[in-house]
Amino acid sequence: MKNNVIDNSIDIFVQKLPSRIRLFWLCQLSGWAVYALLTEIMIKLSSNEPWRIHLPHLVLDTLCGITITLALRWLYRQASTSQQYVVVKHVMLILVAALVWTQFKWYTLQALYGSWWVPMTWFDFGTWTSASLTMLATWTGGYYGIKNYLTSVEERERADKALHLANEAQLKMLRYQLNPHFMFNSINATCTLILKNEKSHAISMLEQLCDFLRYSLYTDPLSTIRVAEEIEILNNYLDIEKGRFQSRLQINIQASPDCHNVLIPSLIVQPLVENVLKHGMIPEQPITINVDFVTHNKGLLVTVRDNGKGFPSEDVVASSQRDSGIGLSNCEQRLKLIYQGHASLETGNNAEGGAWVKIWIPVTVGASHEAN
Repeated sequence: MKNNVIDNSIDIFVQKLPSRIRLFWLCQLSGWAVYALLTEIMIKLSSNEPWRIHLPHLVLDTLCGITITLALRWLYRQASTSQQYVVVKHVMLILVAALVWTQFKWYTLQALYGSWWVPMTWFDFGTWTSASLTMLATWTGGYYGIKNYLTSVEERERADKALHLANEAQLKMLRYQLNPHFMFNSINATCTLILKNEKSHAISMLEQLCDFLRYSLYTDPLSTIRVAEEIEILNNYLDIEKGRFQSRLQINIQASPDCHNVLIPSLIVQPLVENVLKHGMIPEQPITINVDFVTHNKGLLVTVRDNGKGFPSEDVVASSQRDSGIGLSNCEQRLKLIYQGHASLETGNNAEGGAWVKIWIPVTVGASHEAN
């Protein structure tokens, strides 16, 4: 797994490297083309230099600037390897580069006029060197500005990808959790049926348990399914529980026709029903669970009601009930991760006794698909 992570990191780096190189050359050539154009318009055309002089000089000046900035780019990388005196190193490199560029521009201009050695005046030296410094400082600022921006974008993309992978991993963990009490009680109930010689009933219960476990383990935890499919899975789970509780468990599942094709996270309702059977049952008394699926307020409203013990009190629901592992906290975390705060989960007690849990999610209609 570690090697796969390293390989993926290398692939991302290799994929981004050519694009950064292309962007550098695009900015480099475009910037120097603008420099040449502005120099021609603002300096060369207003001077008395003949075309045979100022055009070759403009080309040589621009090519020298490109060469010097390429050298500066390499030198900047070398200077940045050590964190000591980084600013001083950059200033010195710009000063030296400006002096070299100034001398090159001066002596190539004199050479084009046929004079190989004409010393610069202090005025020319100051004017030309200031122009070179300004240009190279501007190039340096643009280079580091774009470089830092691209680095921050890539870091943000890596952070977003890491967060997405973490959310996926958390969703899978939540989705794959199976209540050990459910497993133990189901197997124990099957053993009891076998001891009572109710072998056909035991075999049926085992088949239902295998179907439920197969779906739980082999269905993509990040997928969404239609309400009709969720009801089918829920019925499969409840058939197993009916084998344990017999006539003590009454189930009513209703869904309005317009919500059968609405997409919801797979196995999002089952933990709510399981939470009732684990925490809400009154000993030796039957329990009735009603599950309703209806469209409401541009979304899907799922309500699970029971006539059991109810929540101890509204202010302790989070501590007493949601710490049940695969119960309310599981559903709440999955909804938060999948819908990013656009879904809700509410709880309360019925006036006539028992508890209710309501889930509201945005409506998405269609075939089963992977959740984003």
